[in-house]
Amino acid sequence: MAQSSSPISGVAERYASALFELAREEKSLSKVEADLNSFQALLDSSPDLQRLIKSPVFSSEEQERAISAIVSKAGIKGLAANFLRVAAANRRLFAVPGMIQAFRQIAAEARGEAEAQVIAAHALTAAQQNELKATLKSVAGKNVSIAVTVDPSLLGGMVVKMGSRQIDTSLKTKLNSLKLALKEVG
Repeated sequence: MAQSSSPISGVAERYASALFELAREEKSLSKVEADLNSFQALLDSSPDLQRLIKSPVFSSEEQERAISAIVSKAGIKGLAANFLRVAAANRRLFAVPGMIQAFRQIAAEARGEAEAQVIAAHALTAAQQNELKATLKSVAGKNVSIAVTVDPSLLGGMVVKMGSRQIDTSLKTKLNSLKLALKEVG
């Protein structure tokens, strides 16, 4: 895994590596990954939860109580729930999105897969996701798992990030490039 100079990514990678090793020992990698994906979905859909994990105003006790209630209500149990509680107790909730992403990358590498983050202008159908996976597999030379997020501000197209590569075919980027080119001409 590429090392980064960001302290957040360093924290995220250490926590994710520790969680991966524990999950592997307990033979619960797929369960932990599914629970983390569930928590990420909750996080993506709730501005209040995003505020809770990002705001330094909340004490670690408040964050831990809130996270315990959230994971209990969401049905997230075992190792993933304990992991989120530990992150809250250690005041590391701000890094949880990075931890989840790092865990996904470590798990994908262990399965012999590459992971790609896809930001699309609209939700992709199952057929489109399968076609994208096949295309990325031909580029990467191994199976590729994709995490799709929707960003309507792209207007059309998508941005694909796989490892250190990024392919941006969004209409928003093309329009911005055209705008810059027109400014240079005029």
